[in-house]
Amino acid sequence: MTSCVALLIAAPASRQGKTTLTAGLARLHARAGRRVQVFKCGPDFLDPYWHELASGRPVYQLDLWINGEQDIRERLHRAAQESDLILIEGVMGLHDGKPSAADIARLLGIPVLCILSAAAMADTFGAVAYGLRHYPHPSGQPLPWAGVLANHVGSERHAGMLRESVVEDHFWGHLPRDAGFSLPERHLGLVVAQEVEDATARLDAVADALAKTALGALPWEPGCGASASASASASAAAAETGNERQASSWQDWRIAFPAPPKQALPQLLRDRTIAVARDAALCFIYAANLEALHGMGAEVVFFSPLANEALPPCDAVWLPGGYPELHAEALGRATTSRDSVAAHVAAGKPVWAECGGMMLLFERLTQKDGSTQALWGLLPGEVTMQPRLAALGSQQLDWGIGTLRGHTFHHSRCTTPLEPIAHTQRPSTGENVDALYRHGSIMASYFHAWFASNPAVTAALFGASRAP
Repeated sequence: MTSCVALLIAAPASRQGKTTLTAGLARLHARAGRRVQVFKCGPDFLDPYWHELASGRPVYQLDLWINGEQDIRERLHRAAQESDLILIEGVMGLHDGKPSAADIARLLGIPVLCILSAAAMADTFGAVAYGLRHYPHPSGQPLPWAGVLANHVGSERHAGMLRESVVEDHFWGHLPRDAGFSLPERHLGLVVAQEVEDATARLDAVADALAKTALGALPWEPGCGASASASASASAAAAETGNERQASSWQDWRIAFPAPPKQALPQLLRDRTIAVARDAALCFIYAANLEALHGMGAEVVFFSPLANEALPPCDAVWLPGGYPELHAEALGRATTSRDSVAAHVAAGKPVWAECGGMMLLFERLTQKDGSTQALWGLLPGEVTMQPRLAALGSQQLDWGIGTLRGHTFHHSRCTTPLEPIAHTQRPSTGENVDALYRHGSIMASYFHAWFASNPAVTAALFGASRAP
């Protein structure tokens, strides 16, 4: 039986510090020479950049609806074989969504470590912690629990009040209010880690702060490689924090991950080369989607529109999402990239343009300040940035040959004379959401697809099987 130490990092809501804690723990253990594999619950392109920087490994999504249970079990089993520690960052609040992060924890028996922002809070901290742990589930199954850690703590006195409010022995310490290790944000979420000059220093600062908590000082393997100094520091930390849990080591959270039946993807893209745009402007790429393309037999090559690189020889193109609005001027000048993609389209070869990739193909972009920028003009119409989110949530594309799952997340709207050939739907209501456009050999939508959810539809997007 394959097993590995594993924790699911959750919170009562967004903006509590889940990403900070997850990335900080990954950095702390990676610095100690441990192999850390991080996962992210739900669809998210931005947090994984920080986790990848912290752990040194690609990050994968876990979502019971998008991935499915089979895929999740396969990924965790493989990770357990190759890792010392598995960290899973939750999505939104612990019990939010159907299915939720709590559902994943219950299904797989992974203990939950909750981080709670304690700003403007004292004894209510303990009430929230208790409620998160004991919130009832229709199955009656208790939630695997590792404990709580406080964030945004103002002083040691404040930390003491929080500690005393926790009625069960699962308080693991606190992180202070400190801009030195906060992770910068912008529209859509966190700034991509590679764009932050001091990103590694911020992660090190979080790791250093965590090392001072009882959680960070907990020995890795007491009596089996843990140093005497580590054990002593853990004991000292526990003594200072009163009712913090007296766990023996991180090995208390070792979980079995049995091997599920493996399911191979059909070779629908065999002998086809797919060129993928990848740079700071078009960076919303799931590692699992690249794996799916490889698993379906494709060769994947990359090019950078932002660097004005010509399209490499290929059978199909994927223009993923990202931040074209932040790089609109440079993209508008990328005539070599534009002309090579235009020649590809003129030859009747397929292009799948997704969200930001679709935005790039329109004639112009209007920013929130009213300024405009000419773009590539391969799709008729324009795109306009919005002051608020224009769409958010899980979606599916029912498209004649099957259903492709995914999601949407964008701050713009497009205006085009093109008539949609289909729409994505909300899985809960069947309501139409985002349009799917076809213009020559271009297929385009705001929809971010999860390729492995339907290989036949994915192959059709890349021209390797018959589209409806």
